[in-house]
Amino acid sequence: MLEAISFGIKDFIDIAVVVFLVYQAYRLVRGTVAVNIFIGIAALFLLWKLVEALQMTLLSGILGQFMSIGVLALVILFQQEIRRFLMIIGTNNFFVKHLFSRMKRKSNIPEKLDVKEISAACFEMAKTRTGALIVIKKSVFDLNEATVGDVQNIIPTQSILESIFYKNSPLHDGAIVIENGRIVATRVILPVSRDKNLPEEYGTRHRAAVGICEKSDAACIVVSEERGKVSYIKGDTIEVMKDEKELTTHLSEELEL
Repeated sequence: MLEAISFGIKDFIDIAVVVFLVYQAYRLVRGTVAVNIFIGIAALFLLWKLVEALQMTLLSGILGQFMSIGVLALVILFQQEIRRFLMIIGTNNFFVKHLFSRMKRKSNIPEKLDVKEISAACFEMAKTRTGALIVIKKSVFDLNEATVGDVQNIIPTQSILESIFYKNSPLHDGAIVIENGRIVATRVILPVSRDKNLPEEYGTRHRAAVGICEKSDAACIVVSEERGKVSYIKGDTIEVMKDEKELTTHLSEELEL
């Protein structure tokens, strides 16, 4: 009897991992219509385990068959969510982070991104109410969801960034992508997030930034021309920056500078 109710370190790890995975899965579907499907599947799974424990053989068998067939349906229904879930697991993994950071350090690309130049440009554009959307792309995942307008190879200085997003510039429309210390693309069209939890005050730029952050490990900076504010976006989190120093700190931490 005591053996049946014993609780060891393996049980604790087992429960902790399940709770973590379920929480991450819920984060992916929170605020979307998929959350109702997620709750329904979770309820059926709990019911299946309950009838198994009660040794209700017939009902347990039916629910077991339904759950096994339902795995394929889940993959079809939640393609984007599963992709994002795997990305969250990968980007939060200590080993993966350090493996790729070591690979990046061994690369032959000499440029080091000057985050102070980017911060200065963003807050200068905020003063003049010049809209901007900057994507900082990391090396783990490709931005396959984006549509690139013009391929570039430019060092991102303050004057260059302000020139690109100047309202009469032919390159100002859309986002720019910075990778390995250089602007690699301009006039980029990003997927717009459909997250219903985003405040109504956020327009297309913010929703596009959240959209690409949902589908990649990129970080984004948005300069709002309506409010004159600078926002830093990572994952589904939007933070309004108080000053250049705060933005520089965020970028330095993100790029491990």
